[in-house]
Amino acid sequence: MNQRRHSVQVIVIGAGVVGLTSAWYLANQGVQVTLVDRHQEVAQETSFANGGQLSYSYVAPLADPSVISKLPQWLLRDDSPLRFRPRLDPAQWRWCTEFLASCTTSAVRRTIGDMLGLSYLSRDSLDELLSQHALQFDLLRSGKLVIYRDAKALAGAEPMVDWQRSLGADQKILDGAACVALEPTLRGIGHELAGGIYTPGEATADCAGFCTGLRGLLEQMPNVTLALGTQVRELVHEGHRVVAVRTDKGDLEADAVVVAAGMFSVPLLRPLGVKLPLYGLRGYSLSVPMAAGSEAPRLSVTDAARKVVYAPLGERLRIAAMVDMGVDRAEVDPARIALLKQQVAETFPQLDLDQARTWAGLRPSTPHSKPIIDRAGRFSNLWLNVGQGALGFTLALGSARLLAAQILDQPSPIDPAPFRLN
Repeated sequence: MNQRRHSVQVIVIGAGVVGLTSAWYLANQGVQVTLVDRHQEVAQETSFANGGQLSYSYVAPLADPSVISKLPQWLLRDDSPLRFRPRLDPAQWRWCTEFLASCTTSAVRRTIGDMLGLSYLSRDSLDELLSQHALQFDLLRSGKLVIYRDAKALAGAEPMVDWQRSLGADQKILDGAACVALEPTLRGIGHELAGGIYTPGEATADCAGFCTGLRGLLEQMPNVTLALGTQVRELVHEGHRVVAVRTDKGDLEADAVVVAAGMFSVPLLRPLGVKLPLYGLRGYSLSVPMAAGSEAPRLSVTDAARKVVYAPLGERLRIAAMVDMGVDRAEVDPARIALLKQQVAETFPQLDLDQARTWAGLRPSTPHSKPIIDRAGRFSNLWLNVGQGALGFTLALGSARLLAAQILDQPSPIDPAPFRLN
């Protein structure tokens, strides 16, 4: 990457994968960057133990026409992939209203088209980054297999496969036997499989490991300051400009501020009158250690009906699933973990789940699933890079490149309009 010197100073708030990549692309343009996070280490919240998939062709929004018929079971069943708990919270109901408005075929197709542009930019950006820096984060480009037990559901997915092919996605529809041939560890449920969709260009990787590697690169740059272990209290503004970031260690001044702090972005910006349409959707994961010779999936597998993803990460298998809406803390619910382990054991009974490390995180999600990469309302020097939801790792590099181009008034790599705040 060609680095040019700038007198611009930017504070980036948030040291998850979105904040780190934002700092990286700005710093590589010669910008003086200060990265601030309350934790002493990077990637300590939603980026810590996510699904581990780089799913560049799988960017369909959670909002979908089929959602309407599923609402009753989401409300009434504890074992549904998406569990909804209604609250006396106006923000929840505003989000839900906008979510339901996005559940149309035309809206879904428009969103997928927009998101594919951003995800392909991320994919190309990762290739460029790795051509220059040998980061180690258990990257495995083995492809992704989405399995279907229901033939009707698989047939229903075929039109979307055809449409995504027209947009550049390389996808193949396989029968059940071909799925087992591709991933032999599925043989125990081979008789249940109607088929699957295989995308050879997808990958798995450790998001936290990637963040640690990127931190190492940033630490070597003279124009980067890492202010980790620093709690942001508020954003101080005068008129239409933010003049300081107030922290527990004093005020930090800069020409511009980037907020990439996940769900913390909402209360941070609220006093400034900036209302973010974000809601925290809690997801869960298991990290299962794999001893030498252990039998585990060798490629990314997604169980379409149960919404469970399996990602090999070096000597671990990452298993992620479920969405809880109506909770505001990243706490592990033992009942949800027990259900997840039961579902995993039915699919891969050879796995030793007693050794699994459990985790939960709040995915900062917009109603339409598109991130917000834009200036923050009326503030001329306050920028947003939030709302990537469950696709934070997949979209981070593209989001950061798009943001850096806007801050530095450079030609945009893709159309920024779909990712505006309003």
